[in-house]
Amino acid sequence: MSNNNGIPSGPRTVATNRKARHDYFIEETFDAGIVLTGTEIKSVRAGRVNLRDGFVLIRNGEAWLMNVHIAHYEHGNRNNHPEVRQRKLLLHKREINRIHGQATQRNWTIVPLRMYVDAKGLAKVEIGLARGKHTYDKRATISKRESDRDLRRALKQSY
Repeated sequence: MSNNNGIPSGPRTVATNRKARHDYFIEETFDAGIVLTGTEIKSVRAGRVNLRDGFVLIRNGEAWLMNVHIAHYEHGNRNNHPEVRQRKLLLHKREINRIHGQATQRNWTIVPLRMYVDAKGLAKVEIGLARGKHTYDKRATISKRESDRDLRRALKQSY
């Protein structure tokens, strides 16, 4: 998918948080815009993002993305951004209230699942309401994935 200029159109995934899918049951997902500085958006477009330890905190009616590492821009100067800082998420007020209500009532956490650049070149974050997995849930998920892989391998060899 590209337009006449050869520039890809449509969303392009920059980073995913695979650990979140391993450690949590994702109950519901939301897309949010993110406030970035000039060198941060350049690093995001280059794919230099780590969402592994990130989480979302709701404070004073605003959503904040915490502990997400965006590397320094390689061609930046001394005014380059700090790598780990609080970044504001852009959500509607009713979405923030809904997410905050569900997270506090049910004792869930809010984690970033994926960061992507949309067709307009804007950085977006997919966040999810997550319920923690126990150790036995993680083992069950791993065993199910392995059995599915073995089944696919057996079906492929039978042809």
